[in-house]
Amino acid sequence: MVAIPETREFVGRRPETDEALAVLPATSQAALRQFSIERTVGYGVDYADAVELRGRVVDGQDWQQAATDLARTCLSRAESAPAAFVPTRAGYLRRASALLRMSQMMMLSDTRERREIYAGAAHLYNQAAELLGDRRRVSIRTDREPLIGWLFSAARPAGASVVVIGGVEGHAMDFDSLGVAFAARGVDALVLDGPGQGESRFAHHHYLSAQWLDAYRHAIDYLDRRAPGRPIGFAGNSMGGSFAMTVAAADVRISACCDNGGILAPWLVPPSAGAFHSKMLAFCGTDDPEQAMQAWKTVAPGTTGPNAGYPLLIVHGGRDPLVSTEQARLVLDSVPTADKQMVVFTDGEHCIYNHKTDRDVLITDWMTARLTGTARPTTSNPEG
Repeated sequence: MVAIPETREFVGRRPETDEALAVLPATSQAALRQFSIERTVGYGVDYADAVELRGRVVDGQDWQQAATDLARTCLSRAESAPAAFVPTRAGYLRRASALLRMSQMMMLSDTRERREIYAGAAHLYNQAAELLGDRRRVSIRTDREPLIGWLFSAARPAGASVVVIGGVEGHAMDFDSLGVAFAARGVDALVLDGPGQGESRFAHHHYLSAQWLDAYRHAIDYLDRRAPGRPIGFAGNSMGGSFAMTVAAADVRISACCDNGGILAPWLVPPSAGAFHSKMLAFCGTDDPEQAMQAWKTVAPGTTGPNAGYPLLIVHGGRDPLVSTEQARLVLDSVPTADKQMVVFTDGEHCIYNHKTDRDVLITDWMTARLTGTARPTTSNPEG
C-alpha cells in the first residue's frame, strides 16, 4: 500500500516591491505598512501565520478576510485535535484568537461587527486559558463600567504584583507575554484592559474619560486586597506608558513603573496623524476631537503627585516611527522622579516588538528586582 503524503498549501512570503504594493487597496497598503511581521508577532500571532497573512494580502486578499480565514484554519485544527492533546488544542485556540484580534485592527470605529470579532477572540483565548489553567479572566468593578483583565499567578509564592497595560491599539491579550514572564519570576501579573481598551471597551463600553484614574485605582485595590501590603508595580506599553507614569505619580501603592513607548503629552498628537488620531477619539467613545482631547489632557505623566519619587524605567526603540529619541529623552528629563533610567534598543521598533524576548526579560527582571529587593539587574543599551 502506497502512502499518500498530506499536503498543506501556503501562499508563503511574497516580494513586497513598490510595484506589488502599489496595486493594492489603500487599506491593504496601510495594514502592511503599520503591522510589520515583528509587530504582528508581538501581538501574539504565530510567525508562520504572520508570514502567510502578509503573503495573502500582497496577493490581493483583504486584510480582514485573510486573517479571519487563517483563524478558521487554526480553530479547525484545535477542534480536530484529540481531547487528550491539551497543549495542541490550547495553542491553536490562542493562534486563532490572535488572528481574529489582528483582523479588526484596521477598523476605526466600534461597530457591531468589530465587537463581535473581539468577543470571539476573547472567547477562544479564555477557552485556552481554561484548558491550561495558566491564567484566568477577571472582572474588576469600578465606579463606572467594569474593567476586564487576565490574572497570571506566580509559579511560586508571589513576592509582588504588577499591572500591565497596552496602548491605543495593542490591548491586554496582545501583551500576555509579559504576564507569562512576570509569573515565571514570582510576580502576580494583572494584564488589564483599561478604559478605552479591549474587552473593557468593546464588551462594556468603558471608554477613556476625565475620571480614568479612578478606574485604575480600583484595579490596584483588587491586587491590594489579594495580598495586603505586597509591593505593586505598573508597566505600560505604547501610550499605556503615559498612563502608567500618571498612575504611579498619583498612587503611593505603586513601588516601581515602566514606560515602554509612552510620550509626555498624548493630547498633542495632531489630527494630521490620521488614523492614529481617529483611534485616539474612538478610545474615548466619541468622534468629537475637543471632547476626546479634554479626556486625553488628564493623562499627564510629567506632573508631580504624592508618589512622585517612584522608580522609573523607560524603554525606547531607536527606530521607533511614532516616538522619537528626542521625545523619549524629554520624558526622561521631565518626569519628577530622580530614580529613573532609560534603555535604548538602537534598532528597536515601537514597543520593541523586534526584540520581544529581550524586551520582556529587561522589563520583568528590572521590575522584579525593584519590587522584591533582589539584586538589581544590569541595564546597558542593547546594540540590537
